[in-house]
Amino acid sequence: MTDLDVIVVGGGAMGSAAAWQLAGRGREVLLLERFAQGHVNGASHGASRNFNLAYAEPAHVALLVEAERRWRDLEAETGTLLLAQVGIVNHGDHPDLDDVHAALASAGIPSAFLTPEEALRRWPGIRFETRVLHTPTAGRLHADAAVRALQQAAVARGAEVRHQSPVRGIRVVDDDRVEVRTDDGTLTARRVVVTAGAWTSKLLGGAVELPPLVVTQEQPAHFAVRDTSFEWPGFNHRPGPGDDWWYSGVYGMLTPGAGVKAGWHGTGPVVDPDARDFLPEPVQLAALRRYMREWLPGADADAVTAISCTYTTTPDSVFLLDAAGPIVVGAGFSGHGFKFTPAIGRVLADLVDGRPSPGVFRLRRFATV
Repeated sequence: MTDLDVIVVGGGAMGSAAAWQLAGRGREVLLLERFAQGHVNGASHGASRNFNLAYAEPAHVALLVEAERRWRDLEAETGTLLLAQVGIVNHGDHPDLDDVHAALASAGIPSAFLTPEEALRRWPGIRFETRVLHTPTAGRLHADAAVRALQQAAVARGAEVRHQSPVRGIRVVDDDRVEVRTDDGTLTARRVVVTAGAWTSKLLGGAVELPPLVVTQEQPAHFAVRDTSFEWPGFNHRPGPGDDWWYSGVYGMLTPGAGVKAGWHGTGPVVDPDARDFLPEPVQLAALRRYMREWLPGADADAVTAISCTYTTTPDSVFLLDAAGPIVVGAGFSGHGFKFTPAIGRVLADLVDGRPSPGVFRLRRFATV
């Protein structure tokens, strides 16, 4: 049995960011990841995520401002390009765009409304029928490269990272000791950060009273690019009254070398993360191809490559960042957490140090759920 300062369980984006931040504070950190480096079993793999700025809630906006700065810090620290600020266009039946515009302005984040005609002239491969909120400093993150960079930076700061090191159980001994059972024996640590994605509920069991976390297998796809006459922005498109065949809003972005990525948001089948088939649900994929034909003429709906990832969603779709005794939990990122990754790492490190997270992210909000 080995006594450690902090063990981070789960080496996806959030756990790697926590290890980076904690190691930078001089903490002894061991990061345990159950799968091999670069695996595709969770929610942090792939080459593209939207760095979407269209939030109105103050705590989220503050995290966005911090995240952009920390993404740039990570790039400088590792010599890796991670964030391409190609902009994002938000359009469709989005009732909160005025609130988003005002919140971004108050935070010094540029955004502007465009008419459908103005937007079409700038991005002729996308169809617009409503006004468009353009956020020019939003853009695209390289997910795989981000996880590698976070782990590289964490190790450079003194953390230890172990891949293919599954954790089989976690038990709280007292306020300053947690047992972590692995295939190689039991480790003990003063604090344990759990960022296990789809495995959070399975792993924590009765150790932390969690809200229901629903795990779904999401099935976006890449579509070949037909129109290269413009720089593709990311996009978020809300359905209107006549779009009753949509499963949800649609998000997407260009993935260089792979095509235009697009997907429904949080509509995949509920799954056990240990029993996934990684196969697209054919009816949803057919609807996504219809969307591409009707709304993205600059991409080829018939040249499609399906991909698969997981969402772990809280009851209110807002992620959970909190401490319960000596266990710190980051969970339920609900398909929109990746953009905040380096700032979330800072919040998790603060929780280890005994400082609270913003109230909107705490466990107590689920007390009446």
